[in-house]
Amino acid sequence: MIDIDTKEVWFVTGSQHLYGPETLEQVAKNSKEIVAGLDNSSEIPVKLIYKDTVKTEEEVASVMREANNSTKCIGIVAWMHTFSPAKMWIRGLSILSKPICHLHTQFNAEIPWSEIDMDFMNLNQSAHGDREFGFMMSRMRKKRKVIVGHWKSDRVQKKLGIWSRVALGWDELQNLKVARIGDNMRQVAVTEGDKVEAQIKFGVSVNGYDSSDVTAKIDEVTDEEVAELLGTYEKDYALTDSLKEGGEKRQSLIDAAKIELGLRKFLDEGGFKAFTDTFENLGELKQLPGIAVQRLMADGYGFGAEGDWKTAALTRAMKVMAYGLEGGTSFMEDYTYHFKPEKSYVMGSHMLEICPSIAAAKPSCEVHPLGIGGKEDPIRLVFNSPEGAALNASLVDMGNRFRLIVNEVEAVAPEQELPHLPVARVIWDCKPDLEVAVTAWILAGGAHHTVYTQALTTEYLEDFADIAGIELLVIDEDTKIRSFKDTINSNEAYYHMFQHKM
Repeated sequence: MIDIDTKEVWFVTGSQHLYGPETLEQVAKNSKEIVAGLDNSSEIPVKLIYKDTVKTEEEVASVMREANNSTKCIGIVAWMHTFSPAKMWIRGLSILSKPICHLHTQFNAEIPWSEIDMDFMNLNQSAHGDREFGFMMSRMRKKRKVIVGHWKSDRVQKKLGIWSRVALGWDELQNLKVARIGDNMRQVAVTEGDKVEAQIKFGVSVNGYDSSDVTAKIDEVTDEEVAELLGTYEKDYALTDSLKEGGEKRQSLIDAAKIELGLRKFLDEGGFKAFTDTFENLGELKQLPGIAVQRLMADGYGFGAEGDWKTAALTRAMKVMAYGLEGGTSFMEDYTYHFKPEKSYVMGSHMLEICPSIAAAKPSCEVHPLGIGGKEDPIRLVFNSPEGAALNASLVDMGNRFRLIVNEVEAVAPEQELPHLPVARVIWDCKPDLEVAVTAWILAGGAHHTVYTQALTTEYLEDFADIAGIELLVIDEDTKIRSFKDTINSNEAYYHMFQHKM
């Protein structure tokens, strides 16, 4: 469901003919050694590919055109080993459509005090060669990641790994198809948005489908497929007695299995890797998909409830970014508060659809009335989530631009058992505290739906916003409401002036 084996990041070294063939041979040799070293790093999830040193305007433009046309290349890492006059980069940077990371490093870590001479100085000019290159990207208003430090250091490799993962998420969005099964929840504002602008900005395609498109696939499901999936349910989850074979609600589990199998067929045959549904447009579906959505998310699909296609797309992108990392990622909703004088918390949950990738233990498979939608009681996985650092991210359409809002949080254990709450849930402590965080979130227009993750940090979302060219507002330990308001007001002016260039 998430395949990154064919993806590549290209390493491009800049120089010029001024220094002669001997120096250029050494530049190439050093660059190859850096690429080999970085490619062996466990922090970087994709293949790093060495590209020949670029020394002229045409060579720069050529490698950028090649990168644009490659389905394998997800981004460029650029480094100036020597001085590389930046005017020769203008044409190439102008046409580059892939993300770019500026790695400000040098081949050697330390100055060879007793041996350094002018030959060494002419070869190792990153300290000012990269500043020339940096000026040009700033002059061209080119969004990029800048990483400073020696290429062998764990810190540099980790930052390069983060950027590479974000480039994977961005690459995923370029061809992502989101199926909006049913429409938006009626009269709801924040889950709406400009789907045309989203496709222009992010590449993601969002189109509507009827529940009958899914039920048609449910009709194709075989008894053998259902029996196999029921066996998976029984093995992976703790079924309540009523759902076990012979139990009074066993048919509900069978119906849920058919919904999952039919929904998978619909998504797979249509090439959809993200989807939405809504309880107001269920048609002939016997129950609102619960366990089906949860298991699809666990496999890597993006999801948004009530027609929320922006959150569905963001969930998919963040799951791709987080592939192979510890910690889960899920569709989420701020559901209710726990106000106490000494400390206040948020309970995050939803009617059914929380991804079991954030489960602290083996989920319980249960059936309960839903109370809305007018359908049969749906099956869902119920669990608590682990403690630890996390964040919530919300992508909203502000009319003239997209805004990404991030709140750093700390998941905590429930103070007591929750024996009567029939949904998955997580309790978190907002940074800097609930009052400031929620005030800032509301001022920013943050949605009630989010993507919750314990796998990614704010740095991933910052890199994503830079690549996408969208606004980012972060609510963290340092947030003050007065300055947060000033940032919002400043951003209004900035994006009004520059949105045609973003």
